[in-house]
Amino acid sequence: MTPVSSNAPHGQSPLRTVQVLGGGNAGSSAHVRSLAQGLVARGVRVTVCAPVEAERAYDFTGAGAEHVHVPRSSDPVSVAALRTACAHADLVHAHGLHASFRTVLALSGRGTPLVVTWHGRTRAEGPRAQLLRVLERRVVRTAAVVLGTSSDLVGLARRCGARDARLAAVALPDRRRPGHPADPDDPELLPPKTRAELGATGRPLLIAVGSLDRQRGYDVLLDAARAWRDLDPVPLVVIAGEGPLRPVLQRRIEDEELPVRLIGRRDDVPSLLAAADLALLTSSEESRSVLAQEALHARVPLVATRVGGIPDLVGDAAALVPYGDADALAGTVVRLLGDPGWCARLRERGLRQAATWPTEDETVAQVLSVYDELTQPRPLA
Repeated sequence: MTPVSSNAPHGQSPLRTVQVLGGGNAGSSAHVRSLAQGLVARGVRVTVCAPVEAERAYDFTGAGAEHVHVPRSSDPVSVAALRTACAHADLVHAHGLHASFRTVLALSGRGTPLVVTWHGRTRAEGPRAQLLRVLERRVVRTAAVVLGTSSDLVGLARRCGARDARLAAVALPDRRRPGHPADPDDPELLPPKTRAELGATGRPLLIAVGSLDRQRGYDVLLDAARAWRDLDPVPLVVIAGEGPLRPVLQRRIEDEELPVRLIGRRDDVPSLLAAADLALLTSSEESRSVLAQEALHARVPLVATRVGGIPDLVGDAAALVPYGDADALAGTVVRLLGDPGWCARLRERGLRQAATWPTEDETVAQVLSVYDELTQPRPLA
């Protein structure tokens, strides 16, 4: 596909854009890195406003962008830093709710067009949940265009009052560190080595990836793991991630003698998937799950909850279960482990489904077309 180009006409300055990223999860941070690289290659000047930790992890400057450190906080100092960084921008593109709200404050009183991408929905309970809903409405009603990474997010933006909400084209982000492509012959990627490291030699290996918080549904996963203790051999569940629920989950694993290991945050998710028999996604809410995409690309059968954008994302290429139903999760995993034919069908469907997802070129092309709409002079009537 030939991407849309925003190269400046002769004698004009190139388009100047600012990408604003908050703390950023792996998906949104990798997306901004990929987007920055694609925009710079097409003649667009890109500044990425993000915490310095994000720059260290994703090397935005290595993609050709300028990096400006802006802390995650929405305090006056951070907002002022962002306002300065956006002073000469033709367009600002913010990613995520908190980064978007900070940008709305920074752009107040200016006519700079704002594009917002929602990669997922921020969850909370009680008064904080009410505050987040207020922030959502403020952001989408200010933005010229809201891009949602799943149809449910597009619908949410419209219900919140967005003037223009569209489905975003988002390519599968690369978890590998920029500039360090994986070598397929690297022994670190060999499944037997990874399985031995995890203690899964001679037994099924089930992989889950994500922060250890309530939204991930790991309490349900531990409930389901009780049923797998009766299998021979007993499957091992490995959860890669870190978060506030680690002490609670670890206590349950030890007290109930569950076949589950918490291995902390990992940067080798592709090698974990290469060694896995199944991938598990048990969240209460998901939009465009990176794990789901990686599992299908890696031809690993996926069991996922039927929530948010997951059904649209995976189609018939995964086994879907209701959120919170430990019995359904346990039973589906048992049936998959005992049915090689079903696993083979999911692997083939996964490759077909993955082929329908946007490429990086298509992602950059869509974003550039939006930028052009908002910045190109309109002919006089």
